[in-house]
Amino acid sequence: MNTRSALVVGASGLVGGHLLALLLADDTYSRVIVLTRKSLGFEHPKLLERVVNFDQLEQQQNLIKGEDVFCCLGTTIKAAGSQEAFRKVDFTYVVQTAAISQKNGARQFLVISSLGADIHSRIFYNRVKGEMEEAVAKVPFDAVRIFRPSLLLGERRESRPAEALGTFFVKALSVLLFIGGMRRYRAVHAQTAAKAMLRATKQQVKGVEILESEEIQSLGLL
Repeated sequence: MNTRSALVVGASGLVGGHLLALLLADDTYSRVIVLTRKSLGFEHPKLLERVVNFDQLEQQQNLIKGEDVFCCLGTTIKAAGSQEAFRKVDFTYVVQTAAISQKNGARQFLVISSLGADIHSRIFYNRVKGEMEEAVAKVPFDAVRIFRPSLLLGERRESRPAEALGTFFVKALSVLLFIGGMRRYRAVHAQTAAKAMLRATKQQVKGVEILESEEIQSLGLL
């Protein structure tokens, strides 16, 4: 009997929702543990919900366990309300989850980052993503897989008008422009990103690997 477990953080989000459905349907995992602020509102024989206060993860370390950890946390500065609040979600919560889960026996950590992540970027969003990547890469997992999708397509629960406008233009231009070296700027459907994350766990990769948008597309569409 397979006893492998998965831990998902950010399961209520765009990529996380698709990923959770894939994990629950995958025979590789006998248990799928979800860290969430509030109940997802459904039950499944393999699903174990852990309702937590993300501001107190250190006090809830015993709940943060799983062999394969999938982190799909992410917000926007507008939704968070400030740069400080954004950094708390996209850096602090992610890095704490990585560190705690590794201490609890996790073997690999797979995280959604962003195209353009760079610790030296002048863009605050990209800089925070780069700092998150650097911090996570230092946690001694067997494998760390960092996914850098371009614009993510799919139906979000919250409205993001600027992103919706960007999606329109990305779709319109993708066939004409996004070839060769520009392929990394092609939008990625959230379900494709989720499939790429799951398939990455089945590859025998050690150490830190960064998958750019075009690689996410290729892996997710296999």
